[in-house]
Amino acid sequence: MVEWITTEGLTGFAEAEAFMEARATAIAAGAAEECIWLVEHPPLYTAGTSARIEDLVDPDRFPVHVTKRGGQYTYHGPGQRIAYVMLDVGARGRDVRCFVRQLEQWVIATLGEFNLRGEIRPKRVGVWVQRPEKPRQADGGVAEDKIAAIGIRLRRWVSFHGISINVEPDLSHFSGIVPCGISEHGVTSLVDLGLPVSMDDVDLALRRGFETVFSSAAPLCPDGAAGR
Repeated sequence: MVEWITTEGLTGFAEAEAFMEARATAIAAGAAEECIWLVEHPPLYTAGTSARIEDLVDPDRFPVHVTKRGGQYTYHGPGQRIAYVMLDVGARGRDVRCFVRQLEQWVIATLGEFNLRGEIRPKRVGVWVQRPEKPRQADGGVAEDKIAAIGIRLRRWVSFHGISINVEPDLSHFSGIVPCGISEHGVTSLVDLGLPVSMDDVDLALRRGFETVFSSAAPLCPDGAAGR
């Protein structure tokens, strides 16, 4: 069984980390169920284990939290749905790359509920959407913006941290960092793309997408491919 928790209002990042660490420890000990925790944070930046200080453009704009999750700098704030994922990866195949692929497919399935096509790209973590209405990239390709970020940590084969989907955040807040170390692409949100969806709509889509991707009947790695 996976317990779903939704917390209203804004949750402090230190509080979130303390909850995740305690829950992950309890899951590993067999003393608690797996958990998906849906939250929003006040405006802040987080630095993953691969973060480069030069990518912190405006260090005084918002609080900066150094974490042990994978990845680089990420913004979190109001209007962004954070899904913290405390799952027993050891019981789910012990394949970390495959697990990350499942998280990506979960986001893609969630976006698909709104008829939006999310895509993954080699060497670019997260989920992306094409923006054909924007000027083309320098190589002539269609412009792309990031709509969701992924960053996890494992302890004793239990995951924590997770995914974030931009529903209606203030996109200007991303300018204080180079998001995930990628400067040649922008960021977007569901509302920015003209989809007037609410956080409740996204939460329902997340639940349906999770059941599709992580159900016992689903293949260990979606589309028969190994994760990144």
